[in-house]
Amino acid sequence: MSKNLAVFFPGIGYHNDKPLMYYSKKIAKEYDYEIIELGYDLSQPASSVKEDEEKRKSVLDEAFVQVDDRLKDIEFSKYDRIIFIGKSIGTALMARFAFSYELDVDMIIYTPIPDTFSYLGSCEGLLFHGSSDPYCDTEMCVQLCDEMSITYAVIPEANHSLETGNVALDIQNLSRVMQATEKIFAL
Repeated sequence: MSKNLAVFFPGIGYHNDKPLMYYSKKIAKEYDYEIIELGYDLSQPASSVKEDEEKRKSVLDEAFVQVDDRLKDIEFSKYDRIIFIGKSIGTALMARFAFSYELDVDMIIYTPIPDTFSYLGSCEGLLFHGSSDPYCDTEMCVQLCDEMSITYAVIPEANHSLETGNVALDIQNLSRVMQATEKIFAL
């Protein structure tokens, strides 16, 4: 029997029990993945970080030290397959971690921040972006995904939580995102 691992890298305000992460965990469990859920104890509130690039980079470094410490004893080589699932700042942290340790992982990237692309290289997986996401420019996101050959989906009118404000549409979009997410786990 294969041994698989899913590591969850949440956002600052979008923790592991919010819809994208919650349902991804349920899918991981259905596919018998061992699950590690990360979190960050940051010195600055999320609201002060999102608009300030210098503070964001400082918080990214602070969170990366915590991620590195939490995952330092994991023997990644003992797993047949590893999937990193990230949201917002978590996408940058997971990409940086995989890049730093040259890990062969698949990634599910929910609403990346621009810093994420610095570490992606050639990743396997899937990226989801909202066309109304104020933290990551859609044109830049699409261009970088195309250049890096990253499979992506842009959700029209969706914000940084992949929500549009129309509950019925948001549920339909969430269903589609989870169907695509499940396909990654089913590979």
